[in-house]
Amino acid sequence: MSETSVLFVCLGNICRSPLAEGAFRAAAEEAGADIHASSAGTGSWHVGEPPDPRAIAVAKASGVDISTLRGRQVTADDFLRFSHVVALDRENLSHLEGLRPEGDAAAELSLLLDHVPGREGEPVADPYFGEEDGFAETWDDVVAGTRALLAELAP
Repeated sequence: MSETSVLFVCLGNICRSPLAEGAFRAAAEEAGADIHASSAGTGSWHVGEPPDPRAIAVAKASGVDISTLRGRQVTADDFLRFSHVVALDRENLSHLEGLRPEGDAAAELSLLLDHVPGREGEPVADPYFGEEDGFAETWDDVVAGTRALLAELAP
C-alpha cells in the first residue's frame, strides 16, 4: 500500500463511521486531495445495511450524500489495505488494537478527535439511542475531526 487511505471505524457502521467517511470525502474533494476513505464497524449487526436515516439526513443537510454506503465489519486485513485506521471512540480503538496484526500491519491507528487540538482522548458520541439533535452534534464532531486529519495528511 503506497497511497494514503483512511478507514473510519465505529461500533455498527451505520452512524458515526459513515458520517466520518462522508465528511472526510467531502473535505478531501474540496481540498483537491486524492485520498481514499471508507468505513466499517467492529460489530456485525448492520453488515450490508445503509446508514441510519438520521445520519443520512444530517449529512444531506450539509450537502453530503452517504445514502449509498453499506455497513461492513472491520477485518485484520484492513490494517494492510489502509494507511490509517481511525476509531471513533476508545472502546473501538481497544478492539482495533486487539485485531491489528503483529509486525507487518502498516496502518497507523488513532482516535478521530486526537487530531483536533484540545480534544485529544475524547470520543465521538454515539447518537444511535438518542434524538436527532445527537446526530447534529456527531456531525459537528466528525467534521472537526476529519478536517484536522485531512490537514495532517494533505497539508
